[in-house]
Amino acid sequence: MADAAGIATVLAAADRDFLLRNSADQVKIGSIEASTVALYFSASWCPPCRRFTPKLIEAYNELVSQGKNFEVVFVSGDKDQEAFDAYFAKMPWLSVPFSDSECRANLNKRFKVRGIPHLVILNATSGEVYTEDGFELVSEYGTEAYPFTTERINELKEQEKTAKDNQTIHSVLGTPTRDYLISNKGDKVPISDLEGKYVGLCFVVNGYGPVVQFTSLLAKIYEKLKEVGEKFEVVAVSLDSDEESPNESFAGMPWLVIPQEDKMGEKLARYFELRGLPTLVLIGPDGKTLNNNVADIIDEHGPDAWEGFPFNAEKMEILAEKAKAKAELQTLESLLVTGDLDFVLGKDGAKVPVSELVGKTVLLYFSAKWCGPCRAFLPTLVNEYNKIKEKHDDFEIIFISSDREQSSYDEFFSGMPWLALPMGDERKQHLSKTFRIRGIPSLVAIGPDGKTVSRDAKTPLMVHGADAFPFTEEKLREMEERMDEMAKGWPEKVKHELHGEHELVLTRWSRAYCCDGCDEMGSSWSYRCTECDFDLHPKCALGSEAAPAGYVCEGGVCRKAQGS
Repeated sequence: MADAAGIATVLAAADRDFLLRNSADQVKIGSIEASTVALYFSASWCPPCRRFTPKLIEAYNELVSQGKNFEVVFVSGDKDQEAFDAYFAKMPWLSVPFSDSECRANLNKRFKVRGIPHLVILNATSGEVYTEDGFELVSEYGTEAYPFTTERINELKEQEKTAKDNQTIHSVLGTPTRDYLISNKGDKVPISDLEGKYVGLCFVVNGYGPVVQFTSLLAKIYEKLKEVGEKFEVVAVSLDSDEESPNESFAGMPWLVIPQEDKMGEKLARYFELRGLPTLVLIGPDGKTLNNNVADIIDEHGPDAWEGFPFNAEKMEILAEKAKAKAELQTLESLLVTGDLDFVLGKDGAKVPVSELVGKTVLLYFSAKWCGPCRAFLPTLVNEYNKIKEKHDDFEIIFISSDREQSSYDEFFSGMPWLALPMGDERKQHLSKTFRIRGIPSLVAIGPDGKTVSRDAKTPLMVHGADAFPFTEEKLREMEERMDEMAKGWPEKVKHELHGEHELVLTRWSRAYCCDGCDEMGSSWSYRCTECDFDLHPKCALGSEAAPAGYVCEGGVCRKAQGS
């Protein structure tokens, strides 16, 4: 039995020296037979907690079955006893009684819990904190991280480095007890069959839209590379927790898969530093990693991406030349006309021919009513649209909706003074793929000649408003130069009541920033405190009255007054 005096000082209360099991049995804190104790801050109402709890249960049961001296103590963030009881009933470990709200509050305060799930791992004897990053360590390493000491984590990281230095296709895809993969027909395929081939590891989640679209495209490229004789194979790596889910999606894929029961998805995601989906890791014939993600290349170039395989510098030049030639041929009609779909919708539901928009600067507005940032951005876009239209009739916006219901689409579109694609229009998918739309709201600017002016017109519009029109590089460079000229008359340092701690220094920006004074976007110049990461627009820092002689500050920028 371990001396639990250290952990007792953490978990005991003046009138309580016990913890609870979900059977309501009391367990004396002093009787805990564990050298390592994890405090699990969690709650049933928290979706990330509900996703993590099964992983922690699995790790806990495995460690206990191995005879490890490990215990977990649940510290609930639930709102009532009933919710606590239902959630705790699924847990095989101990808990601070829900009724001891004072202890739970003190533990949250002591360990500075800012969000859940949160896992603090302690030395049971001394009460020493091994790590407050238990959630991340269990998610990344599972039971291999035990006993979660700094020494053990450093050892694991060194092992990973050594593994990468000596990487082979077997070390990536195999285990000590498995040297095969599974085909879409259920056959076992030896990993040795992949030696000397290029191998793409495709991370997948069943039913996730972007992955479904990507794997459909990848299948076409896979078949084409097979047709031309390239030694290329794809292996699906499932990130699903449900062993049944992957079977549905893999059945339609022409490649191989790691057996789901091995649960290698999270391990490989960490190993290859997965940043998002879709991801396709490319491994060379020698078993070494060539590229941690070629999915963006494939997405950008579509079915023709096979011509860039294996995506080295020489082949990428070929793809770049083809993309440049394709961009030169782009017109508004090539983007917006598909078969009989040669129109967009006006406010009254009338069909407006795409031909009527030729010769105009057109913004493609990817948005949806369900999206909070989209709803917040819409009033700004309407305001700037009206300003631009007052001066430039050769301008239009087309709403491209990601709404799921016609009623939501109709309600959102009713607040827009511009045009739209019909709800569920098949052109949306093509446009989203063409411009690699990863999030909404997004604005893509198409020039009067039908060529792409900017894939991100939202940022300059937020920064410069209607003055950003027509969103060309020349126009934005002109505005940057104008701001640089104005900055010559501004003081180098100012003190401001919004940030009394330090002086603010006039700072040149190469990208957009958010003003901490008015919460609007800015660019080029700010008055900045690097120590506190605090920025003010020049107009917010100087104010109209404090602006240098000959300047007027309004609308988010300072300009030379007429006649100055």
